Amino acid sequence: MANNNEKMSREEAGRKGGETTAKNHDKEFYQEIGQKGGEATSENHDKEFYQEIGQKGGEATSENHDKEFYQEIGKKGGEATSESHGKEFYQEIGEKGGEARGNQRDDSDDGKMSREEAGRKGGEKSRR
Repeated sequence: MANNNEKMSREEAGRKGGETTAKNHDKEFYQEIGQKGGEATSENHDKEFYQEIGQKGGEATSENHDKEFYQEIGKKGGEATSESHGKEFYQEIGEKGGEARGNQRDDSDDGKMSREEAGRKGGEKSRR
């Protein structure tokens, strides 16, 4: 909407400029400027910057979403991972997890299988 001096407001000028730009450029244009912006940002900021904005984003997300949201995105992520990885992926992470947990176990001999052994056996079982 124009103000009293027949001039456009900044908001209106920005909106019109954005609409014109969108009409004149394709997806690749926006990908290229996005990549350039990301590269410039990474050159000007350190690890702590990204940790801080990641934490703020996570906090904002948790304030705006409930348990069901996280269950749904977890399910989608699990399905996407299972579609893009084969048996070998799960065998490898099972073995690594078992080894990592095995390093944390106590050395008591209580007749139970060690975590390392359980991870190894789980990896072997999924190979069949």
